[in-house]
Amino acid sequence: MSTCDVTVIGGGPGGYVAAIRAAQLGLEVALVERENLGGVCLNWGCIPTKALLRNAEVISLLREGKTFGFTLTGFEADFGAAVDRSRKVSERLVKGVGLLMRKYGVEVIEGRGALVSPTTVEVSLNEGGARTLDTRHVIVATGGRARTIPGIEVDGERVLTYREAILLRDLPASAVIVGAGPIGMEFAHVWATYGAEVTVVEMLDRALPLEDEEVSAEVARAFKRRKVGLLTSTRVQGIETTPDGVRVRVAGQEGERTLEAERALIAIGVRPNSEGLEQVGVELDRGYVVVDEGMRTNLPGVYAIGDVTGKLALAHVASAQGIVAAETIAGVETVTLDYEAMPRCTYCQPQVSSLGVTEAQALERGYEVRVGKFPFRPNGKALGLGEYDGFVKIVADAASGEILGAHLVGPEVTELLPELVLARRCELTPEEIARTVHAHPTLSEVVMEAAHAVSGQAIHLPPGS
Repeated sequence: MSTCDVTVIGGGPGGYVAAIRAAQLGLEVALVERENLGGVCLNWGCIPTKALLRNAEVISLLREGKTFGFTLTGFEADFGAAVDRSRKVSERLVKGVGLLMRKYGVEVIEGRGALVSPTTVEVSLNEGGARTLDTRHVIVATGGRARTIPGIEVDGERVLTYREAILLRDLPASAVIVGAGPIGMEFAHVWATYGAEVTVVEMLDRALPLEDEEVSAEVARAFKRRKVGLLTSTRVQGIETTPDGVRVRVAGQEGERTLEAERALIAIGVRPNSEGLEQVGVELDRGYVVVDEGMRTNLPGVYAIGDVTGKLALAHVASAQGIVAAETIAGVETVTLDYEAMPRCTYCQPQVSSLGVTEAQALERGYEVRVGKFPFRPNGKALGLGEYDGFVKIVADAASGEILGAHLVGPEVTELLPELVLARRCELTPEEIARTVHAHPTLSEVVMEAAHAVSGQAIHLPPGS
């Protein structure tokens, strides 16, 4: 039996960050990981998809050569090479995490960890055999896995989840993507850019249904211009595999129909990896681990972070929770996370980013709101880039000036959001953002102009716009 101060079960972006922070605070840490350090994010999610999205961005630019004054003949896009590049990017980051573990003195144990008591973790080692860890504290960071549709078999060949799709070197000639959330829309963007015929099926009434309605409409227009099919308010009734592909039965406002494609991707969210925890006494709610502000579970000494908590299935949220958990364990000052104010990003084209509530949600909560909205079209940097669709929208409380939400769609808006996240955290008003001088020409000027627009004083819009 080995002893330590903290045992982290799961080496994803929550778990490995928690391990680092705990080690920084002088605690002896063991981290148990059954597959690869970095978890889904670094290996099969955030990082490899962003590498593929960069490839798609380059291809889109090359196809716009006439706009930029050049012509290209004999151009061929090798999708398999793009996937290979994405794997190399992931491998590099995973190796980097391994180096950090060694530098911080975190013992990495390769195997499947199971909580058997609040102070005991049993590890089935990948190399065979078992090992028992006696620990003062446990951080459960076991993450989640793709949610599937009851009655539909995911075979990994014709019917995929993100895990199989990210490793697919052969571009599908056609695909039906079930779910118009971030995962579905990002894969739709990549595959369509490489020439696949893509149809996205969404049960709710719009693409990116958790985003502001105007943002969803802007993305839908862009996808339709690229001839990506969007079937909203449509349910999948069943998926049948055939020797050549799949038949997807759907039902919508126009009745039932069958979509045929080479492959189907199920992208309807994630479910928690929480099996076995309830038997030990950990409180669950619909499968998710219940935690307080310090990431404590109902069992003394046991903490949980990341997707398994069901708070917000985003890598940066898991990392933030991991830092809070480690600081709570060490008894040092920490913060209370505001999940509603967490940044949310979708990296399709156009990009989408947001925080807080939508305009509709603010009104439902009884706020009197002021909305500032400014398009990218008048922005000099956006025009120079040749990417000027979209806008920045700020929703503020008319009484206090508090920023209730921000919703961005357009070029590189995932990089523009942090200013607004910081403003919300520091309780800055739109006026203070507007009065902060932004460098010219930059895309960030659109944020400044949207802040001016909250009070009806946008500089580069005609009166009454």
